[in-house]
Amino acid sequence: MTLPLILQRLTAQPITAEAFAAFGQVIFPSVDGASFGPSDAQLQLDRGIPRFYLMTLEGKGTRFRTITRHQRCTQCLGALAGRDWLIAVAPPSAADQPDPGDICAFHIPGNCFIKLELGTWHAGPYFRHPTVNFYNLELSDTNITDHQTCNLAQEFGVEFEIVGE
Repeated sequence: MTLPLILQRLTAQPITAEAFAAFGQVIFPSVDGASFGPSDAQLQLDRGIPRFYLMTLEGKGTRFRTITRHQRCTQCLGALAGRDWLIAVAPPSAADQPDPGDICAFHIPGNCFIKLELGTWHAGPYFRHPTVNFYNLELSDTNITDHQTCNLAQEFGVEFEIVGE
């Protein structure tokens, strides 16, 4: 039986270290030569070969019906050329799917990047530009062996749209 699809709008909040703490870290520029510390990305990439690459994404709107997580590594995402972007997240948990009520959205300016904590559910990046180049740090096989997706439309009858910001 197919559930009727309900559209839920998420207002993207400006990203801050405090607001994003349940999902990972926000990394802002620091002065050259600063010592490693808690404001640097605290990475877990020891379960495989790290992969740092650039990807060109085309704008696809701000609606989503699926959300994904990686449990073997942290993931870092950032946009090039100072482009702003959006992401939806839900906190890590032992459950096989997130609670749709826990999903929230953030607006990320082009002067920082995010590190997703192990198991953080995420949908995006989304943006309003025609295309954006992103850098991505994960493991070389993350999208093959560590890619758990929950279909929110099938499981809960919901589709999300990120609005605002």
